[in-house]
Amino acid sequence: MHETAYAKINLALHVRRRREDGYHELETLFAFVDQGDRLSASPAARDVLHVKGEFAGALDDPFGNIVAKALGKLKHVPGWSVSLEKNLPVAAGLGGGSADAGAIFRMVRQWGGLPENWHEIATALGADVPACVESVTCLGTGTGTDLAPIEDDLKGTPVLLVNPRVPLATGPVFKAWDGVDRGAMPSGSARDIALSGRNDLEGPAIGLCPPIADVLAALNDTAPLIARMSGSGATCFALYASEAARDGAAAEINPEWWQMAGKLR
Repeated sequence: MHETAYAKINLALHVRRRREDGYHELETLFAFVDQGDRLSASPAARDVLHVKGEFAGALDDPFGNIVAKALGKLKHVPGWSVSLEKNLPVAAGLGGGSADAGAIFRMVRQWGGLPENWHEIATALGADVPACVESVTCLGTGTGTDLAPIEDDLKGTPVLLVNPRVPLATGPVFKAWDGVDRGAMPSGSARDIALSGRNDLEGPAIGLCPPIADVLAALNDTAPLIARMSGSGATCFALYASEAARDGAAAEINPEWWQMAGKLR
């Protein structure tokens, strides 16, 4: 079996309040790029995980990897030998680990079906995992695990992802949020929300990782439909009216930065 772990981006991310349990109440618009990590699985006597690719070295504990955890939570017989090609940077706001776990869920569904409580299992693995299982544009509320469909008028839109090659952990970014509720996410279609929304974590993330501001400035100089940071950073994205515009922008971007071009699913 083969699956792509599609890169997750947050077209908008509105943080509303800190909860007593330490998490944050938020509203977000998830979208997914048609590129990402790649996984394959074949039968084996026991579960084995092999990691390769540009960012394989960032996963220093393969047994603590979320892919291994997902395999441990889902029934599959006998065991699986999983190969993970790590093309997405780690701690980058792209839900890379969650996307990898989501790909495992889809493989298990293809193999023999998911248990009825799959959403609960996915939530326990991470807040982005439930959205990454289906990997389609949707609304997320609560901690991001309560999902709802939306009119997706951005499907097929060319997108460019750019990361300054600086990892940025999620926890410190949320901790640096100033606690000010700047209002609810707008209603409407995916395009409406993307154009009118915001990412409340951009400011805190830039404070911790100033190169994010350089990436956003560079993307905005390429005349995109929109340029914004994804998740808690440090990856930023830009949407374009055409593939030619996207590819032209990619050629202008600092070659030392990581980038990935694709389309929204």
